Amino acid sequence: MKKLFLSVLTLMFLTLVGCASSETSGEGTSGSDSNSGSGSGDDTITIAWYPNESGGDLKEARQSIGKMVEDATGKKVEHKTTTDYIIAIEAIANGNADVAYMGAQGYIEAHKKNENVKPLAVSSGESGTLEDAQYYSWLAVKEGNMNKYKNGEEFSINNIAGKSFSFVSQSSTSGFKVPSAGIVSHFSEMDKYSDLTQKDLLKGGEFFSQVQFGGSHQGSAVNLITDKTEVAAFCDVCVGNYVENVEGEHNRPGAVYSVAEDAAEPFSQLAGEKFGLISVTPVLNAPFAMNTNTMSEDTQKTLVDAFTSDETANNKEIFVPEDSSDNALFFTTGKERFVKVDNSWFDPIRELSK
Repeated sequence: MKKLFLSVLTLMFLTLVGCASSETSGEGTSGSDSNSGSGSGDDTITIAWYPNESGGDLKEARQSIGKMVEDATGKKVEHKTTTDYIIAIEAIANGNADVAYMGAQGYIEAHKKNENVKPLAVSSGESGTLEDAQYYSWLAVKEGNMNKYKNGEEFSINNIAGKSFSFVSQSSTSGFKVPSAGIVSHFSEMDKYSDLTQKDLLKGGEFFSQVQFGGSHQGSAVNLITDKTEVAAFCDVCVGNYVENVEGEHNRPGAVYSVAEDAAEPFSQLAGEKFGLISVTPVLNAPFAMNTNTMSEDTQKTLVDAFTSDETANNKEIFVPEDSSDNALFFTTGKERFVKVDNSWFDPIRELSK
């Protein structure tokens, strides 16, 4: 029985790995996964992307990063787009990718699998430093249900118990790790839930009536909007290209968002649908990570220098002005740029698992 279970797990993993695809930075053509674990002297650098950043609407944003890497290193860039967090995490951990853009939790998991996975750079806050290098984890409900989640005049998560709920992925920082830790911290103060753990949030019939995983932040938001769940966790930056703040203060409980008329997939059929925030939690910005075992020290230094350079900070194809209509990974309202971090910067996220 144990052998059968392990065989099933192996088959599932191989199926997931087969869901990745590659595109070159310059041409953007899709093809089979090249599995190019670039060692020293290899002429290709492979960048892995989470499902959140793998859509066609962000192709130009990925290629802008790729072009910066190509110009700095003289190597060709291939983009490994994925359909599941585990694919990107495994790719950077096992050397099938040299660089990956991933959340703090994904980086922690990859580093735990392989200590040669280290931070390359992280996007700063508006100040241009790490002090405000954060984005936000949301708990959201449909606009018409927002009043059900109030305690007096303030929004509260008390009534999410027993509801259907959507997370992003167990490897998501802002779509699982942070919100689940917050839920456990809040409810464990009540006698009824004094023994509540994060594991209790993973399946329906325990704390939640039903639990779904969207696979991406966009997918979790769609679960909410299409009434597959009553509450959902996802982050502000991952849905920012698809929604508009139509009421209340952005990134504050009570804010209401509407799906934009020209929103790309998976929101293209959901224009005008509205949801509101009942909880907002700041999260450490997501890093670019690198596998230091697949690249020479010179290439690693070149990458760090290129990412953190003034030239990259001033590149409007990478740090796109906030008022631009272009889809982007990084918008700028002040002095945003990439800055160097070390492994210990992610310790606050590690603490959430203790």
